[in-house]
This record gives sequence, structure tokens and C-alpha cells, in this order.
Amino acid sequence: MMRLGTRIECVESLLRVFGSLLGWRKSVCQKKTKTHWKIIGIAKKLAGSMKDSLKGIRKLIGNTPRDRRKKTHRKNVGGYRISGRKEGEIEMSLPSSLLPSEGAPEWLNKGDNSWQLTAATLVGLQSVPGLVILYGSIVKKKWAVNSAFMALYAFAAVLVCWCIWGFRMAFGEPLLPFWGRPDVNVLDQKFLLAQGFAGLYPSATLVYFQFVFAAITPILIAGSLLGRMNFKAWMLFVPLWLTFSYTIGAFSLWSPNGFLFKAGVMDFAGGYVIHLSSGIAGLTAAYWVGPRVAKDRERFPPNNILLTLTGAGLLWLGWTGFNGGAPYAANLAASIAIINTHLCTATSLLVWLFLDMFYFSKPSVIGAVQGMITGLKIQFLKKVDDTLAVFHTHGIAGSLGGILTGILADPRLNRLFFGDNPSYVGLAYAIKMGRATAGLRQIGMQFAGIGFIIALNVVVTSVICLLIKVVVPLRLSEEELQVGDDAIHGEDAYAVWGDGETYEKSIHGYENFASAKAEEMA
Repeated sequence: MMRLGTRIECVESLLRVFGSLLGWRKSVCQKKTKTHWKIIGIAKKLAGSMKDSLKGIRKLIGNTPRDRRKKTHRKNVGGYRISGRKEGEIEMSLPSSLLPSEGAPEWLNKGDNSWQLTAATLVGLQSVPGLVILYGSIVKKKWAVNSAFMALYAFAAVLVCWCIWGFRMAFGEPLLPFWGRPDVNVLDQKFLLAQGFAGLYPSATLVYFQFVFAAITPILIAGSLLGRMNFKAWMLFVPLWLTFSYTIGAFSLWSPNGFLFKAGVMDFAGGYVIHLSSGIAGLTAAYWVGPRVAKDRERFPPNNILLTLTGAGLLWLGWTGFNGGAPYAANLAASIAIINTHLCTATSLLVWLFLDMFYFSKPSVIGAVQGMITGLKIQFLKKVDDTLAVFHTHGIAGSLGGILTGILADPRLNRLFFGDNPSYVGLAYAIKMGRATAGLRQIGMQFAGIGFIIALNVVVTSVICLLIKVVVPLRLSEEELQVGDDAIHGEDAYAVWGDGETYEKSIHGYENFASAKAEEMA
């Protein structure tokens, strides 16, 4: 493309041509025919418009004709290049908002930084208030407060642990091939304001972005344990599991120093690190905690379907940041990831809805929500009480996504995310390109990633549960299991009889009603 100075010189040359044309009116056009006057009128209008345009361009870039003799140096400014000028070219200056400053160094891309912070906040909204609302409304009324609070507690606990030691263990210098070195200096201002290991923005942005992914993972695990886990045990479980399970998976698969990342395992946005991990850890923890009481397993209706839809909606739109933020930039990969995410979500919801109508003759709201999250039902796993089917919803789906990535990964799109590394290619494309060996290797690496995450979470989650069991009971007492929120927290989700009096405590409650009836009979 022509430089701006060359373009302006072309405009000035055209102006000289039109000037000659106007001079021709005086010297040559002695015979003022109608056609001649039309030509001259058009030329005058064009010359005037081009003069105005030239003034506008000069004003926009802040230069005058005298500046065309200046020479400038070559420099990178926030991803933009100011090229050196030759004699006779106009010096181009960037808008003040794009110039480097103390608050916006040369390596910072403001657009990418803005998008990454926005994407992180969207993912955060999936947890708070998204899953807080979903968990609090999709369970029985007596478990509403406990279920919602398990999610809220996990979000807060992970943030503190992540900032103090978790981030460096997941993305810092290697301690082992699968684990980063803990470093409490992550809150050091110098570290936070320096450029991060990925993207054109500071480490503070990366700490925040990766935190929301770390936070949602134990919240997903909580979905397997609702309705019977001791809250005190949960308070211990979250920081321990984050430290000894999540950081290992994240470092191995996402950190540039991780051994599975170096080996070529592809995990675009947490299919292994988040979904498979939470599914396996949730199922394992559910085994050690034990099932809900028989009455709750037989009948566990949601207490507020409208709020369930609200939480599901926040979860849906939050996926914009979940997958759209994974490329670490506001680029083509982010755009296509977002549209694919929403298309797949809508398709999954509709398929489940039509299946419900076909088999049960009624469109189920809860079924549609489960379909939206891609839930599955597997008969032989019903022996372990996975309350919200986290293993089916996230564990199976995460594994399937990883395998299909090894088959269908487009090398052109892989370059946008992994760079110019020809080893990242799906089997289908590899066969087409005559590189079947590379495709088979990629499939093998995807299965290796699945095996590692399964083994890691079964072992670590089991050890954590057994250690916690020594300190506090994993499971609520029988009395607490029967009463629910009021016995655990001293609070109920709904005060329906005025002045904070709940149904159970009112004369209409079962126990009080029975005693009142007995007195009446006496």
C-alpha cells in the first residue's frame, strides 16, 4: 500500500492538473460553448473538494507541508509501526490515546487487554451469580441456602489462594515437569505490571483471567456433592484441591513449561483442565462422601424453576468469555470460537427438548437446561450419587471434546492459537494432507491427556477426602440431613409466613401442625 505522504502528493498533482484545466479556460476556450462550461464547472467542483480533503488529512495527522522534509525513526508503539520517512513524505503521528505512556507501555495492546478483562468478567459471572443462582434454585428447598453458599464460598476462597500461591504453581517457573514452583510474590507490583507470559497485556490481567477458570472448577465439583457434604469439610476441600490437583493439571496442559503442553496435547479452553477434572473429582468425592438420604434421592424437585432459568442464562452467555477469551487476544480465533460456542449450545438445548417431547410428550424446562449444558445419563454410574450429574455433564463431554479435537482440529485455525507448529493437526486433515502419522500422533496425545487427568484426580481427590475425614466428618449428621439449611446455617431460603417466620416453624409446619392437632384431639 502507498504511504500517506505519497497519497497526498498524488492529490496535489491532481490539483495542479485541474489548475491547468482552469487556466485552459482563459487561454484556449475563447469559444465559450455550453460543453466547455460544463467541463470547467465540474473541474472547479472537484478541485474544491480535493482541496478540502487535503486540508482535512493534514489537520488529522497534525502536519503541514513544511513537515514533509522531516525524517523520523522506526519504532513499535502498542502493536502499531511508525515507519521511517523519506525526503518529501509527511510524518504520521498516532492519536494520543495510542501513544506509549507510563500507564500504557509500548508492549501493551489496549484492545486485547480490554477484551481479556471483559472475557474474564463474563466467566466470573458464570460462577457468581450464575451457578450460585442455579445451584440455589435447582435443588430441594431445604438445600437452597447450603447449595448456593457452597458456590459462593469456593469463589472467594479460590481467589485468595490463587493470588497468593496458586497462579505461580500453575503458570510459574517449573518445580517438576508437571508442577510450578510456589511463589508468594505474585502480588508484587513489579510482577503484576510487567508483561505476562501470554498476550500483549500485564500479568495482572492474566492472574485475573486464569482465576475465574480456577474458581469455576471446584464450583462444578460442588454440583456432585450437594445435599449431604459437611460445609466445614467443603471449606477445607476447596483450597486443598486447588493446590494439589488443579494447579498440576493447569501447569501440565496450559503452561508453556508443562510437559503435556510441550508434548502437543491440545486443550483449547479447559476441556481437560476444567471439565474433565471437575467430572472425575466430583464423582470421586461423591463416592467418599456417600449418597444423599433415600428420600432426597427419590425426589429432589427444584424449588424455583424461574431462577434455574436465570442461572442457566448467565451460564450460557458467560461462555462468550470462556471460549472467546481462550486465544488470549481479540482476534479471528476468538470470533469463531464465540459463534461456534453459542451455536452448539442452542443446538444441544433444542435436541434435548425434542427428545423430551418425543419420549415424555412434554417439553421439560429442567431437561432443556440439562441439554444446554450437554448433560448425559449413564445407567451404570447411578451407584454413586452425583447430585447434578457433573460427571456425565462435564467429564464425558470434556473427554469427547478432547478426542474430537484430535480428529477435527483445522491446522489453519491451530496456527492462530498455537503458532506456526505443523505438529498440531487433526487426523481428518492430516490424512487429507498426506500426513496420517502426524494425525495419529495427535490422537494419541489427546488420549494421553485424558489418562493423566483421570489418574491425577482420582488419586489426589481420594487422598484429600481421606485426610479431611481425619479432621472433620465429610458427611452431615443424620439430623442435619433431615432438616437441611436451618440445621446447618440457621437460615432458610424463603420466609413465606411474614416477619421472617418460615413454613416449618409456623403453625402450618408439619411438626407444629401435628402437635396442635394432638392437643385439639385431647
